[in-house]
Amino acid sequence: MVGNVSRAAIISDRRITGLSADVIAELVAELGPLWHERHQARFASRSRKRAVGAGAKHRLVFVDRLLATLVHLRHAVTHDVLACWFGVDRSTITRAVGEVRPLLAERGCTVSPGVRLRTLAEVIGHLGASGQTGIIDGTEIRVRRPAAGHNDRDTFISGKNKQNAVKTMVVTDGAGRVLFCSPTRPGSCADITHARQLGLIKLLADGPAVEILADAGYQGLGAQTGGRVVTPPHHKFKNAPDWYEEMHEHRRKAHSSRRIRVEHGIAHLKNWRALTRHLGRREHMSHTIQAIAGLLSHQQTADLASARQM
Repeated sequence: MVGNVSRAAIISDRRITGLSADVIAELVAELGPLWHERHQARFASRSRKRAVGAGAKHRLVFVDRLLATLVHLRHAVTHDVLACWFGVDRSTITRAVGEVRPLLAERGCTVSPGVRLRTLAEVIGHLGASGQTGIIDGTEIRVRRPAAGHNDRDTFISGKNKQNAVKTMVVTDGAGRVLFCSPTRPGSCADITHARQLGLIKLLADGPAVEILADAGYQGLGAQTGGRVVTPPHHKFKNAPDWYEEMHEHRRKAHSSRRIRVEHGIAHLKNWRALTRHLGRREHMSHTIQAIAGLLSHQQTADLASARQM
C-alpha cells in the first residue's frame, strides 16, 4: 500500500491525476460509500463459505484504488507499474480499476455544483433551458483488432482513418465544455447514423428549441429536425461565379469558427492518454471515455467557479 507521503504527493500535483485536490476529495466523499455498498452487496449475493471476518484483508484502501484508476486513465500507466508503485499485486490493480471506472462513468458530466447530465435527453433539456448552443462531433479511438475468425472483425475498421477504432459522439456547449459522450459504436458506423441511433432527431423534434452546430458528416439532419441542426453550407454550383465562391467561403468559415470549440473539447479529452493508446479493451472503452468526460467536466466546472470567486 502506498504511504501517506506518496499519497499526498499524488493528490497535491495536478499533473499526475489531471485533477485538483478539491475535486479528488469530492470524488472520495461521493464514490467511497457507493463502492463500499456494492462491495458488500457482492458478498451478500453468494453463499458464505467462511466465517464473518475470515479471508484476506484489503491492502488497497478506496482512496488508493481511486488514485490508481485516475493515474491509469490520465497517463495509461500499465497495471504492472501501478502494482509496484502501490505495493500490491497486479491483479489487485486490475480489480480496482475495473471497479472504480464504472463508478466514474455513471457520474455523468458536471455543469454546475450538484447538477449532472447523464443522458442525451438531459443535455438537450439543459441547452434549451439555458438558451445555449450545442455542438456535436464524432471522434474515433483506436482499439485492438478483433482476433481472426470473429464475425464482427471488419465492423471496427474506420473508413475515414483506415484503422480499427470505436466511435463516440461528443456534445459540448458553445464554450467547448464537454456535456456528453455517447456509448461507443464500431468505427465503421457513420456519424449521422450514430446520431440517429442515439435518438437525436426525436429529442430535437419533441424537445425545446435548441441550435446544434455540426460538421458536414451530419448533413441531412437539418431537414429532419426543422433546421435545428446547422451544418456547413452546400457548394451547389460547379464553375460558379467569383461572387458566389466568395460568399460560400465566408459562410463556411463563419460556421467553422463557431463549431471549432467542440474540437477543443475533444482535444482536452484526448489529453488523457487512455484515449490516445490502442491498448485498451474494446468492451471497456465506453466506460473509459464516459469516465474521463465526467472527470474533465467536473474539473472545468470547479475551475470556472474558482475563477468567478477571484
